[in-house]
Amino acid sequence: MLKKALQQKKTTVGSWITLGNLAVAEIMAKAGFDWLVVDLEHSVISIDIAGDLIRTIDLCGVTPLVRLTSNNSDQIKRMMDAGAHGIVVPSVNSADDAKNAVAATRYGPEGFRGVGLARAQGYGVNFQQYLKWQHNGPIVIVMIEHQIAIKNLNEILSVPGVDGFIIGPYDLSCSMGIPGEFNNPIFIDAIKHIREVGEFVGCPTGLHIVEPDINELERVINEGYCFIAYGVDMRMLDVSARLGIKKRDEICK
Repeated sequence: MLKKALQQKKTTVGSWITLGNLAVAEIMAKAGFDWLVVDLEHSVISIDIAGDLIRTIDLCGVTPLVRLTSNNSDQIKRMMDAGAHGIVVPSVNSADDAKNAVAATRYGPEGFRGVGLARAQGYGVNFQQYLKWQHNGPIVIVMIEHQIAIKNLNEILSVPGVDGFIIGPYDLSCSMGIPGEFNNPIFIDAIKHIREVGEFVGCPTGLHIVEPDINELERVINEGYCFIAYGVDMRMLDVSARLGIKKRDEICK
């Protein structure tokens, strides 16, 4: 269980789904990832396709999460009802942002999520089991991807119900005026500071390695991150294809 692993600060490695194809989701789920995130923020995946992807991932025995388009309670409700085990919330810049995200995954009185019957509740058959689960079961990962969030980091990561955070490197670097400059000392210092605050607060630390680089994965694991996103489906496909073509060109000069 991902939630238990996070509570125990165990290393988990997942990945990102941006291609709305069930075969891609199944292949990645069966590759052995601990969790997979269906990305609604930077993809053309629709709500109905997201539901199918969640089902496919779940039936493969992997934890399905959804990255939202925004911190939107209506979207959170629909994705949770579709069977997502939790959410990844973009641009969480304050404790209030985090509190609202957590509350949107829970029914009253703990939260304000509307109650309905869908796949998550076994289409009605498992409502009582789900009612019990949703008190503490939903996973909420907040994304730290702006300088404002760094200023409020201690308060954000201390919100009850926040199970971990993940750094969004591209947006964070853009907010710092150094877009994509991941080797810039300013960016490296910011990442180190975020990780140290997370460790101090006791909040599981996360980072997205966008390019599928196994050496970078080894480094991040050794640094102690708990929630590591390794690659993105489209980058894995592109990188693998280009390596083959590069090798052809080297051999056939």
